[in-house]
Amino acid sequence: MSDKIHFGTDGWRGVIAEDYTFDNVRRCTQGFASYLQEIGKSGQWVVVGYDKRFQSENFALAVAEVLVGNGFNVYLTKDATPTPVISFSIANKKAAGGVNITASHNPPTDNGFKVRDQDGGAIAPEGLKLIESHIPDSIKGVNRASASEALAANKIVRFDPTKDYIQHLQTLIDLDPIRKAGLTIVVDAMWGNGAGWFTRLLSGGSTQVIEIHNERNPIYPEMKRPEPIPPNIDVGLQRTVQEKADVLIVTDGDADRLGFGDERGAFINQLQTYALLAYYLLEVRQERGPIVKTLSTTSMLDKLGKLYQVPVYETGVGFKYVAPKMKETNAMIGGEESGGYAFRGNVPERDGILAGLYILDMIVKLKRKPSELITLLFDKVGPHYYDRIDTKFTGDRSSREKMILEANPDTIGGLKVTGLNTLDGYKFCLEDGGWLLIRFSGTEPIIRVYCETTHPESVQSILQDGLRIAGLS
Repeated sequence: MSDKIHFGTDGWRGVIAEDYTFDNVRRCTQGFASYLQEIGKSGQWVVVGYDKRFQSENFALAVAEVLVGNGFNVYLTKDATPTPVISFSIANKKAAGGVNITASHNPPTDNGFKVRDQDGGAIAPEGLKLIESHIPDSIKGVNRASASEALAANKIVRFDPTKDYIQHLQTLIDLDPIRKAGLTIVVDAMWGNGAGWFTRLLSGGSTQVIEIHNERNPIYPEMKRPEPIPPNIDVGLQRTVQEKADVLIVTDGDADRLGFGDERGAFINQLQTYALLAYYLLEVRQERGPIVKTLSTTSMLDKLGKLYQVPVYETGVGFKYVAPKMKETNAMIGGEESGGYAFRGNVPERDGILAGLYILDMIVKLKRKPSELITLLFDKVGPHYYDRIDTKFTGDRSSREKMILEANPDTIGGLKVTGLNTLDGYKFCLEDGGWLLIRFSGTEPIIRVYCETTHPESVQSILQDGLRIAGLS
């Protein structure tokens, strides 16, 4: 009997060679294959891709073997491929779904198993539970074919999705103005799947792209993990200043998330970036439509929604909530605090490449430096300040949750508490329209404490109160 495998917000992740083994990857694949059969997708094609982590290409081949062993055919990417490109390929090839071998922004010790639906988006929570229920207790319950035989019989077909994805991008954005703008852009690929993409897309004009961390190195030197937030992007910010560049663009390990730095080497945080992207669509492109946001991201979106008379929908954390809501409402944009943003006209999935191109287009169209974009945004919605602390915890989660609920604070960081939202975690609403959120990670034994406020001097005191409420200080 093997250990039960549980899916988090975006699939399953584990420590390589500890719980993330070939046998367990095959068990997960069997669960996904049985799920696809149950929902009427038997015998169809499935897209399988992977990142640049240790052994990812071999884990992906193991996935393909099990899918073929269950009667499916597989499109397997020839190389490590950005998650948004894999998601696009699922929809483009009219596949039944997809599996992506990646742990995204996790530490180098980890790898992961992401599943996607026929639209290339995250599978809703009820679907993930159904997949879990079909995962066999041991490798004995797994059907498996020979990879060499499946390749010879064209049941596994290797493919390069690059050309089709680039053609698709060109229907969403005109790249020529960026190419001709004469910008100097530093791109930090974080040793991951985003390497080479901005150079390929923006070459041929006066704009110069300088790439760093663009080789395969699964131990991720110069950063703790390939997550596009400080301190992981500090080297990129320093390089931006050294090169006298106009902007820093960062993609995480699988290139579905975006990080952003200004011309002075200052980080533009994820909440500011999301608000800027929404403002870009509303003001620069004159688009209209709903905004979907997780409860852990910015209230600036609510203010933009009122200004431009578009609805704003709030969901739990994770694209397993965002993607279904985007499809339901035909949303213009959807996103979350972690730096993942999705757009109408594209697949309902985070796309760090497209998000980066939109930011660059905004710089060009408005003829503003990144630091000036923040000024422009704050002129519209007022200044907002954000920070987050992630802390490992031990012991029983339920007892900590009881402690948080029983805290019942009147004030946090000196600001009056006006309500408590328990949609996904514990979000204390504050009198200035800001908030404190205490939430357990769905993929790691970590408690995340986040806040947003209009008072810059209150950020750290709000966070410290959050740590105390969670019993972490």
